[in-house]
Amino acid sequence: MATVLLVRHGRTTANATGLLAGRTPGVSLDEHGREQAARTGERIAAVPVAAVVSSPLERCAQTARAVVERQTGATPSMVEADLTECDYGQWQGRKLSNLAGEDLWKTVQTQPSAVVFPGGESMAGMQARAVAAIRRYDAAVEAEHGPGAVWVAVSHGDVIKSILADALGMHLDMFQRLDVGPASVSIVGYGSSRPRVLTVNTDAGDLSWLATKGPSGDAPVGGGAGTDPVADSANGRTPRIDA
Repeated sequence: MATVLLVRHGRTTANATGLLAGRTPGVSLDEHGREQAARTGERIAAVPVAAVVSSPLERCAQTARAVVERQTGATPSMVEADLTECDYGQWQGRKLSNLAGEDLWKTVQTQPSAVVFPGGESMAGMQARAVAAIRRYDAAVEAEHGPGAVWVAVSHGDVIKSILADALGMHLDMFQRLDVGPASVSIVGYGSSRPRVLTVNTDAGDLSWLATKGPSGDAPVGGGAGTDPVADSANGRTPRIDA
């Protein structure tokens, strides 16, 4: 199976001021967000990635560029519209503190599968198009580069949470139990039988183990032996540390 690193964009000016940016054009990473994206690019630099696929919005393009620039050699970079932010419709551009007073807010928190944003899309539709895009690219990467290939998808918080919920076999109504912070890395391996979620919402820790020890197709009964820090050290690899 191929392995996808789901990367959320770094912090933006809208994040820092409590605005729901949605698809508003021109929303960029702030200084802290650029630093976050650089650190994430440095983490991923330990792994040769087959491709970087990004939402078309500027904040994701900036984060994707930070990943590509730190790779050795030419890494294909693509834009995928189906990984773009949820269309929040009339909610877009408003303060989160004000939106929390809307009747729909409670439904967003407790039953997102029933949510259709006024003038926008449904959360179920967001999940469907994002999951389909991830599975489509994953199959293409594996077909071209083999089952040990690793690739990166740069997207948005709710989008990534919905992809993780699908991979975990969770109903969309439970996806608010997940947290996906700015510039975080979550890792999913897709296989013929089912996905395997290796990490969720990490913002520190070594990723070089992905370059030498990809996930197997079957889950180890009893949990398996994990990563051996002594063996990794002897082989010149830094032990895996998930935050």
